[in-house]
This record gives sequence, structure tokens and C-alpha cells, in this order.
Amino acid sequence: MLPLAILAGGLAKRLRPLTETLPKALLPISGEPFVSHQLRLVRARGVDRVVLCVGYLGEMIREFVGDGRAFGLEVEYSWDGGQPLGTAGAVRAALPLLGESFFLMYGDSYLPCDYGNVERAFRKAGKPGLLTVFRNEGRWDASNVEFREGRIVTYSKLPNPNMRHIDYGLEVFERSAFADLAESPCDLTAVCQSLLARDQLAAFEVGERFYEIGSFEGISALEERLARCGADPQVRAGPPGPAVLSEDQSPGAREEPARGPAADEGVRPTNTRGCGHE
Repeated sequence: MLPLAILAGGLAKRLRPLTETLPKALLPISGEPFVSHQLRLVRARGVDRVVLCVGYLGEMIREFVGDGRAFGLEVEYSWDGGQPLGTAGAVRAALPLLGESFFLMYGDSYLPCDYGNVERAFRKAGKPGLLTVFRNEGRWDASNVEFREGRIVTYSKLPNPNMRHIDYGLEVFERSAFADLAESPCDLTAVCQSLLARDQLAAFEVGERFYEIGSFEGISALEERLARCGADPQVRAGPPGPAVLSEDQSPGAREEPARGPAADEGVRPTNTRGCGHE
């Protein structure tokens, strides 16, 4: 199966103060660091090699995950070098570790879809990029994809009544998709929209909702899912994590801050999946 790049270098401002001293990947979810759940899930789905794109507090992530053997994976690291690269820039920096084609997901995503089906759709499409989409109907975040007859018509954070789908969070790319990337910080949205404009972005619709820990609501939803459904039957328990918060610091126990006009970033009034995702 294709290698997987995970973008785990964001500042996670929406989850402060929890993430002032702890990277989002190590936030405790159902008793262990989130990245443990994430890596066990992708291993159960067939992935065997992961490149973690890290920056903010990345050493803590490397200290916990190590070379990945505890999760049945081979894990390597790509560092942002202390400079803001943007999500697409972080991918470009990792290209030497990724080969010709690769999966891509965000460091706060828990995506229980069939990765093998996604890879097969990518190879069949013969295009340099593929975006997975889910019929969201505005339920779990603002829908940002107009999807008709198996094709993406529009991909944008601007409201559109025809948008019933959402960027699910798992993408597949050929390295050539990043060949013309500007040197300045650049986001994946721009890469996807450029491919779409040239009819070079394929799509694959998945049937199971996404989960994420980019907000306090997202954390609660994932913990409910894990409590209700448990882990994948094929997922083995990983090592206990060093990143354990006291009870009053854990995301589930913490009251959300009061919301005002400049708001807190705990609630996302507009979609941030793909478009402007941290």
C-alpha cells in the first residue's frame, strides 16, 4: 500500500491552553495519546509506512512514536525547519521520503474508511490527485464540495447551496502535483483547486463519517465513537503514552472557554477541513 504523510506540525490554537505545552497529536483521547489511535487505525487499514510532518513541539511526538515499530509501522519524520511552510509546503519538504505517490491526511484526523478502495480509485483515475468526499449535508462541519456524478464540481470554503459533500480528509497525490508550488508558504487548498481547474483532481466518495480532534466538540465525538464502537477488531493496543494530562486538564473534563465575537477557535463556524486547516 502507498505510504502515508500525516501533517502534524500545526499550532492547534483552537485547543489552547491544552496545546501550549503539548502537541495536538499527544492530547489524551480515551486514556491515551491521540496519535496512538490514529496510527493503529491506519495500520489496521493496511498502511505500513508513515511520514510524520512535524514542527511545533515535534520532538515530543518523535519521542513518543519513535520509529513506529510499537505500532507495526515504519515511521520517518520531515521537519519544517522552524519556518512557516503552509500545508502544501510541508508536503513538498517531505517528498524525498514519500516516493512517487502517497496518501495524505491531517494530524488531527481519525478516518475509518477503506484505504485500499481509495488507492484503487486513485490508480484507476490516472490523475495526479484524488480527494475523498463524504455526503455531509452540513451535519459535522460546513460542506465545502459540490459533487455530481462522481466528479467534483466546486471545492471552496465559500458557501454554496449545492455543496452537500465535505472534504473527508484523506487525499492521494503523485509528487508531480507539487512540482510548480511557489516557494512562499502555500496551502493544500490551492494545490487541489489548481488540479481541479485542469480536470486533474479525481474524487472518491466514502460512506462513513470522519472524526477529528481539532475542536472540543470533535474530541467529544471521537471519544463517544471509541466508547460506543471500540477500536477496530484488527487494531492492537499500542504502548502506553507519556503524554497524560491530569484529570482537570483532559479535553473531556475541561469546560470550553466563553465565546465572544473574536471568538475562540473551539467552534468552527466555517469549514476548516482542507480550506485553511491548521
